[in-house]
Amino acid sequence: MGKTGETPDVGKDSTQAGDVEQKVSKDARTWAMWCHLAGLAWLLWWIVPVIGGIVGPLIVWQAKRDEYVFVDEQGKEALNFQISMLIYSIIAGFLCLGCIGFVLLPMVTVADVILALVASIKAGNGQSYRYPLSMRLVK
Repeated sequence: MGKTGETPDVGKDSTQAGDVEQKVSKDARTWAMWCHLAGLAWLLWWIVPVIGGIVGPLIVWQAKRDEYVFVDEQGKEALNFQISMLIYSIIAGFLCLGCIGFVLLPMVTVADVILALVASIKAGNGQSYRYPLSMRLVK
């Protein structure tokens, strides 16, 4: 038994799954990072309308998903998250009629930006990222 009371892993590899960094090519990491960053295209509302957050990751994912498995995985994550954020924003917009939406809408916006930036950093480092509160619509 170890110091924390865990039983030793008999017959298992000596490295834990969290300790092994996935080997991903630099190009795959870069394109996966752009999948996540393209989700922030809605911030350029005067150029790209509200759905820009969906269109950006969709374009990058469609262009590179057959070339890189990592981009396929992360592109679906980014796309699902941006679709989820659009749905949450629409719901919060309707809830503005009852005043609670004025609190929820900025929270959804801030969460979208922060989580997309975290995901892009993780993808840039070759690590898979799963967004919290994301509906898995695109499989």
